[in-house]
Amino acid sequence: MRELSLIVVLIASLFFASSDSPHGKGLEISCDACHTEEGWKVDRKNITFSHDITQFPLQGQHRDVNCTSCHKSLVFSEADPLCMSCHNDIHEQTVGFDCARCHKPTSWIVEDITEIHQHSRFPLLGGHITADCYDCHLTASLLRFDPVGVECVDCHQDNYQATTAPNHAEAGYSTDCEQCHKMDAFSWSGADFAHTTFPLTQGHDINDCSRCHTDPTDYSNISSDCIACHEINYNETTNPNHQQLNFSTNCTECHSTHPGWQPAEFKDHDNLFPIYSGEHAGEWAVCTDCHTSPDNYALFTCITAQCHEKNDTDGEHNEVGGYVYESVACLQCHPSGSGEGGFNHSISSFPLNGAHLDAECASCHADGYTGTPTNCVDCHLPDYTGSVNPGHVEIGLSEDCASCHTADPGWQPATFNVHNNYYALTGAHNTIANDCATCHNGDYVNTANTCVGCHEENFNQTTNPNHSAIGLTTDCEICHTTQAGWQPASFDNHNDFYQLSGAHAAIASNCVDCHNGDYNSTPNTCVGCHLENYNQTTNPPHASAQFPTDCEQCHTESVWSPSTFDHDGQYFPIYSGEHNGKWSLCAECHTVPSDYSLFSCIDCHEHNKPDTDGEHNGVSGYVYNSIACLDCHPTGGGDLINSPKRFKVR
Repeated sequence: MRELSLIVVLIASLFFASSDSPHGKGLEISCDACHTEEGWKVDRKNITFSHDITQFPLQGQHRDVNCTSCHKSLVFSEADPLCMSCHNDIHEQTVGFDCARCHKPTSWIVEDITEIHQHSRFPLLGGHITADCYDCHLTASLLRFDPVGVECVDCHQDNYQATTAPNHAEAGYSTDCEQCHKMDAFSWSGADFAHTTFPLTQGHDINDCSRCHTDPTDYSNISSDCIACHEINYNETTNPNHQQLNFSTNCTECHSTHPGWQPAEFKDHDNLFPIYSGEHAGEWAVCTDCHTSPDNYALFTCITAQCHEKNDTDGEHNEVGGYVYESVACLQCHPSGSGEGGFNHSISSFPLNGAHLDAECASCHADGYTGTPTNCVDCHLPDYTGSVNPGHVEIGLSEDCASCHTADPGWQPATFNVHNNYYALTGAHNTIANDCATCHNGDYVNTANTCVGCHEENFNQTTNPNHSAIGLTTDCEICHTTQAGWQPASFDNHNDFYQLSGAHAAIASNCVDCHNGDYNSTPNTCVGCHLENYNQTTNPPHASAQFPTDCEQCHTESVWSPSTFDHDGQYFPIYSGEHNGKWSLCAECHTVPSDYSLFSCIDCHEHNKPDTDGEHNGVSGYVYNSIACLDCHPTGGGDLINSPKRFKVR
């Protein structure tokens, strides 16, 4: 008998050697590596063939899988080694096709997500390491990881807009967060601000921000003018007395940012007394040549031995009435330092500037040169009471003319530092605070104080959306702030035009997601915005299965999943009857993931064809396929339904 078996194997070997193998061409292993003399049936526990010699060594759970799960035919080379050929891509192609980047044959569980992410275009650093995946990958399915932008502001636009200390949006800060914040930090406080708007050099080279930014809630509310921080220094300086001598408050005219205000250069000295021009130019070397008291620069002397000696000076003034040999007397008659006389008004308590320079002495000193008032209103009260544009007395403006006006002719230019007491200037209004004509156009009495009073033309000409056509209110403040360009804008009554609920409510502040800059042509049906979602959905494929485009039939506005689908009423009972609770995934019946119109019954119900054939001996026209099953079992039950087409007992 043994000899007969060997002969059979030999004959079979010769037969396959001389004809096409059922396993296809190119299979170069011996038949007895898998088959035995007892028959062709393969016992995996007792074969010599090792799958490890192929291009797809079996590892992990693949070692326990039935061969036919991967090899759908006897031609083994037809099996595709790609994971997706056997496994549905539950990530819907959002993470690529190489499953092995994240998964191992032993388990689907990914144990080193963070390490894997380090090789992506956005390595996880700092606070990103502890972030939940779905904080960034905001997709409808928890298994999709759609690529997102890698710029900070792509995820942190809300943080940028909501920050008030300082107010990033109002101050126009760059949306390149890395200019100030560190990627590897765990909080926003890890700032590394490049103070380019105001270089911190020399005396300003400090690390304590609060020394200048005294308001911890608003870092933008600070002026870059020296006097804004150093007014106390200016007021308390007595050597020389800056206030008394009416020095400029533009500190940079004399000082650098060196600590201690030294060295200093008084380039404006010629306005008090010419030392860089005129007869004194080049006649001195250091300040102490004239200011002999280094502790008090308000003191000076003209009558030193090196300059104007008493004997010479007395002789030169024999015929000068009231001559006194002292420096103050010299300056009163020689204000320019020349041999010609005159009165230097700049050393008085009222230095002349602006329109005063051309005024006749008698116009101010009508009652003599003593006791002349120095307050503006003392001379200009008629101007104050007679002003009607605006009426200074009527609206209660201060009589301190200098708070708004300079001494320039015509009272211009004028400032109005108390404007906020009458109408607060914020946002874009604040940028034109010094351009009064933009709003007032020369009329300071009848200026409108409502938005539409000035901006009616903007309202009427706006076409995106057309404010007038759709009947929006003219109360601009309901939607807009005073920021430039009318942005950012809100639309709190959106529900009057289109109800925002569910996931739409969550993006109510991100208008561009739906409108993309066009507020007139935005569709108001689900498919109008989500046609791409509809067309790209493959589980199940909505387009090829001809699902309705009325998304609300199955989905809510909150998330795409869970969704409702009347499978029982329209197609086949799977939530009721004998199939209820007998399945967990659509793919158990719809075995072709690219076409849900195809289904299989015979993978579950006695898929052994001989047994199934035997159970249908009495059924006329019986065919072993799923369509035939459904013809006779349309409800999925074990009882046959009388079908003229299929059922006929012999």
